Amino acid sequence: EVQFVESGGGLVQSGGSLRLSCAVSGFTFDEIVIGWFRQAPGKEREGISCIRKSDGSVHSPKFMKGPFSISMDNAKNTVYLQMNDLKPEDTAVYYCALKWGAVTTTDPAAYDYWGQGTQVTVSS
Repeated sequence: EVQFVESGGGLVQSGGSLRLSCAVSGFTFDEIVIGWFRQAPGKEREGISCIRKSDGSVHSPKFMKGPFSISMDNAKNTVYLQMNDLKPEDTAVYYCALKWGAVTTTDPAAYDYWGQGTQVTVSS
């Protein structure tokens, strides 16, 4: 059973930074992709970035590039999301998720397993 332990969320002032962590366990194949997503109240879940475990290849939508960056520690099976220059509009629940296969995508519908989410609140 795939399991996630997400951490690093919290309250931060505008312009601040946070690093989210997602430790993943229970998968039996290395050909997986881990993604970060967020969902603000009343809005659809949107993809931020994803990383392929086998070679570290990263994919992000153009509008998400810049202050957010994804990385992975393969030895710890942990994926990180570094978020800099946070703004109030970045307030949301942030989720990590896993999909089988090698295709990198930030389409939430492509993902097979989801973490419980961690709240990020940015105050103005």
